[in-house]
Amino acid sequence: MVGGGEGAYIGGIHRFAARLDNQYELVAGAFDINAARGHAFAAENFIAADRSYDDFTAMIAAESAREDGVDVIAICTPNFTHYPVARACLEAGIDVICEKPLTSTLEDAELLAEVVQRTGGFLGVTYTYAGYPLIAEARQRIAAGLIGQVRTLQVEYPLEWMATGVELKNNQQAAWRVDPKKNGRGGSVGDIGTHAYHLAGYVTGLKAESVMADLATFVEGRALDDNAHVLIRYEGGARGMLWSSQVAIGCSNSLRLRIFGETGSLMWAQEQPNELLFTPLEGNSQVIKRGRDDLAMLTRSRTRTPPGHPEGYIEAFSNLYSGFADALRARDVGQEPGQAGAAVPQIYDGLKGVAFVDAVVDSHEQGTVWMKPKYC
Repeated sequence: MVGGGEGAYIGGIHRFAARLDNQYELVAGAFDINAARGHAFAAENFIAADRSYDDFTAMIAAESAREDGVDVIAICTPNFTHYPVARACLEAGIDVICEKPLTSTLEDAELLAEVVQRTGGFLGVTYTYAGYPLIAEARQRIAAGLIGQVRTLQVEYPLEWMATGVELKNNQQAAWRVDPKKNGRGGSVGDIGTHAYHLAGYVTGLKAESVMADLATFVEGRALDDNAHVLIRYEGGARGMLWSSQVAIGCSNSLRLRIFGETGSLMWAQEQPNELLFTPLEGNSQVIKRGRDDLAMLTRSRTRTPPGHPEGYIEAFSNLYSGFADALRARDVGQEPGQAGAAVPQIYDGLKGVAFVDAVVDSHEQGTVWMKPKYC
């Protein structure tokens, strides 16, 4: 692991997720930009002293030379560091699991995609919400034609945690997110809008044709947006709306997806993740609950606890980790991955996410006009 040390929320989530299905062992790390603090964290987490490193370059050099070196490195650092760390890993023959967005610039994302293609390495991107069981079920139902051709969709991801200038109060998680040099061109749209954008495309299979955006910065002094409204035109004629906000008071983690087709609709909310609302055109609404025996195979494979017991965010994250493991093992023996490995976000998903941010910011800066993402 690179980053993810003391006080880093997402590092803990990665470690929990990796352990949950017993497919990974954390054996090495460069956990902190402060080497002494990183070594202390490694010791607390039972990492051998000779596999706790001052920085990622030292770790990659040492681990790639070991007979028992690491198979994959998880990148849990701010956006602007993703490209150099991921590239160094791939060039050394080490696979990567990377936080989103893939990089802070489209140019870096394109260069990284070239490295993946040239080296044959694997790069998985942790678009967490694709790992929920009932998201898999919604995807399967749309692919099976159960709501007909998709006509319109709404996806939103509002949060409240940056409704005031928390970055000015020694909140390091907020500080880098409002810095264009570290976060990239998009504020809320890069941080959480990319999650919403990926989820909509993942579930429906639709590709964006063009976007039109209105960005706003409500907290004085910020250089990046903290609220975004985006209209999306999809190939085939479907229309979409995306809202991301870091200043929506009363919203803790309110990711929601609603999809309307010719013959039915599907609705899902991250804060009630174990239920999917399915409504056929001529019939009664049905609440599809996780744990039923008649759900799709991928849905059932992503379910761990019995019906009626809550299952959620860390488990969804772990489903991605298990899918990454399936994809890596299949590649190493020259086989196609199973359903779990085929369904995880990889390099091109990350590239699309960065291209979306670029198109959204371009649209806003050019007067809220339609822009075509370079990759969709």
